[in-house]
Parts: sequence; structure tokens; C-alpha cells
Amino acid sequence: MRSILSLVLCTMVFSFSMASWAAAGPSQKSQPNIIFILADDAGIGDFSSYGCSYGITPNIDRLASEGIKFTQAYSGNAVCAPSRCVLMTGQHPGHVIRRANPSKNGLLPLPADQVTVAKLLKDVGYATGGFGKWGLGNPGTTGVPEKLGFDVFYGYYDQVHAHDYYTDYMVRNSTREPVPQSGKHTREEYSHTRIAAETLLFIEQNKDRPFFCYAAWTPPHDEYTIPSDDIYAKKPWPETVRSYAAMVALIDRDVGRVIQKLKDLGIDDNTLVIFASDNGANQQFIEPLGSTGGLRGYKRMLYEGGIRAPFIARWPGKIPSAQTSDLLTSFVDFLPTAAKISGAPLPEGIDGVSILPTMLGAEQTVRHESLYFEIYEPYFQQSVRWGDWKGYRIGLESPLELYNLKADPTELHDVAADQIEVLRKIEAIMAKEHVPSPNYDAPLIGKRVAVTVEQGKIQKAQSLTDALADRDAENKK
Repeated sequence: MRSILSLVLCTMVFSFSMASWAAAGPSQKSQPNIIFILADDAGIGDFSSYGCSYGITPNIDRLASEGIKFTQAYSGNAVCAPSRCVLMTGQHPGHVIRRANPSKNGLLPLPADQVTVAKLLKDVGYATGGFGKWGLGNPGTTGVPEKLGFDVFYGYYDQVHAHDYYTDYMVRNSTREPVPQSGKHTREEYSHTRIAAETLLFIEQNKDRPFFCYAAWTPPHDEYTIPSDDIYAKKPWPETVRSYAAMVALIDRDVGRVIQKLKDLGIDDNTLVIFASDNGANQQFIEPLGSTGGLRGYKRMLYEGGIRAPFIARWPGKIPSAQTSDLLTSFVDFLPTAAKISGAPLPEGIDGVSILPTMLGAEQTVRHESLYFEIYEPYFQQSVRWGDWKGYRIGLESPLELYNLKADPTELHDVAADQIEVLRKIEAIMAKEHVPSPNYDAPLIGKRVAVTVEQGKIQKAQSLTDALADRDAENKK
């Protein structure tokens, strides 16, 4: 009897201490390390903890079994740069400067006075390092990472450059570093090999102080190439599909290397590790691999398949193991969560909320009423998640599509005609959260189009029917 009472008392004390910590935040001396690992273009269906059908990701699964898995989490947007912009700024897609990869005014760097999560953490004593793809400002602009809070950033600044896994140079703090290439496409010449090594080196070099490591790794983004895809060599898939699947497995392996490094350094218990992907998978991996997890849509679409993301957090001794949460959250919540964990002051104009209470198993008293998204490629789209409801449209005054995601998670049945009051609520949210941008034009009545982009500027927009006809004609040449 006494042992049972002792166990109950210990559980109550642990729960109370976690709730108090979540509310008050850490002291300066207890600042934990924060690692955010971001896969590039991986869908929710590519990870076995979310039901992957073609392979297993044991190290990412272990994050979930030793931490918390969010089942209703979203990326920042449905394509690379605007999604990362949300992650870095804590502002939703209707407020950030980047709302698509291109704009009518070319590539848009973050402004010099932009508050980022890296700057917040640096200002309260963190070492800050980024490794992989940046995409929010090329060398010579105001948006380079070393001007926005990063002590070091190594990898690709330009997102187009990031397509080249066998590049002859990488960038460190805006300076090109040559990468000798033999043309044999060896593992040593593969860019992710160097990026992963730099990630691990940064962790080791900063083991005795609090650090923020932004591991914005590039696989499994196009180009789909890897030194070896032996793990799926016997699969009857096209080479591109085998390479993509092997790139997902490579990310999983290196997640395992990060966790092992933390254990070897004795800092595992003082490190929060988050894993996510920047947007949904590409359309070509839906049929062979089920990469979007059966959800409608894909990359660049604001249906669920384009923005629903894996989101897993692990922090031994702080986050209870094997937890699952259906809290509505997105990348917009990372900055305020990091601020609460580190003790950094929260800047004004933030759209996110700290989800630290949910992570720690405490009561989440502040939560989103809704999540808002907009994107301008391949055409303008808006969407809102409000409770179980999901609204979607392609023009500011276009008719709204409406789905009940609890009853219809794959968005197959538009029930707009039967839910007038819900429509009005979601339309009001869209009107409130959309702030017009001088860099993008939002049509009143939208249409589905295909867009040609060259050098960061939109060159041609046409109907999908015409675009497909042009593509077929080009393929016949």
C-alpha cells in the first residue's frame, strides 16, 4: 500500500513540476538545446509512424515512441520558401513576406529587421547553426541567415542550387566553399553527406552551452538521386521512385545519428528534438508509394495532402513517452514554443502560440481557434482549418469548398450547400487573416492554372488544360 501511495505521489509531483515549468519557462541556467530537423518535400505517408506502406523509418519512429506525435499538425505552407518563412518568423502565410517561391517582383529576401527564431535564441545566449537549405535570401541580400541570427549556416542559400546534390560548391556564411567532384557520384561527393557531418560537428562543438541547430536537410527533394538505393533495389519501381524512397531512408538514418551523438555527448536529456517536413510530397509519389498518406492534394496544394505534416517532438525526462496529440498546430507555433523554452521575450506580431504545455503533458490553455493558409503557386489558393471543418477556395470571392475532416478526412465530399453558417465563419476568418501584399496579386475569382517560372519571376500562366496540351506537345518533340 505504501509503495502504491509513493508511486501516486511521485506521479503527481512530476505532473505538477512539468505544468509549472511549462507556465513559467526555464531559468537561464537550465536552457535546453533545440534541434529542428526538417525534411524537404517528404509526405506524411513516407514515415512508418504515420502509416507508411512501402518501408520503415525506425529512428523517426523511435522519436515518436520516446516522445509525442502530433496527428493534426501542418507545415508552414504547401511549398518550400513560404513554409520555411512561417517556421522562422512565427507569422502565418497571410502575413509573411514570402507567400510563394516566386513573386511578380522576383525572389524576395527576408528584410533586415525581420525577427527570426534564430535571432531570438541568439539574443538569450544560444549558439545558432543552420545546415541544409535556407531559401529566404541569397548572398548579397538582406535575407542571408548570418544577418538574421545564425552564427553559421552551411549548405544552399538558393533553393534552385539545392537541386544539385553533386554540386561543385557549398555556401558557408555567404562564402562559396569548393567541393571537388570526380564525376563518379560517390557518397563523399554527395552534398547531404557534408551537410549531415556539419550538423553533427556543430552539436559536438557546442555541447557545453545551449544551442539551436536548424537541420534543414535537402532529401528527398528533387533531383532524385542518391549514391546507392540498394535498400529498394529489388522493388519494381522506376529509378526515380527507388531513389526517393532511399532518400527518405537516408534522412531516417541521420536522425538516428543525431540522437546517438546526443547520447554520446551526455546531453540527450537536455535536448528537445523536433522532426517535420516542409510541405506535402510531389504528385508522382502518390500512386507508387502513397506518400501523401491517402490525403487529397500534394505539394503546392492547400488540400490536406499539400500541408499536413509529420510533427514529432522528443525530450527525455520532459516529454512523456509514446504520447499522441490531435492539437491543431503548424510551423507558426515553433517560434513562440522556442521562446517559452529558452526564456526569450516574445516579439510583437506573432501569429503562433506556444505548444510547450501539450508537449509536456500539461493543459494547453491557449490554442488556435483556426489555422489560415494562402499560396500563390501554381495559382492563388486560401484554406482555413476551423475545428473539424476545412474551407478551401481559389479566389477571394470564389465559392468556398467545405469539408468535415472528421467524417471525410480525404476531402471528397463538399458539404458547402448544407452548412451556410460554417461557410460564413470561415469566410470571415479568410477576410480577417488575408493581408494584401504588393508582391502578389490575389484574384477575386480564381481559376486553376499552371505557372511557368524563370529566374524567380512568373513568366506565363495558363489554364491547366492548355498547360497539359503544351506539355504533351513538348514531350513528342
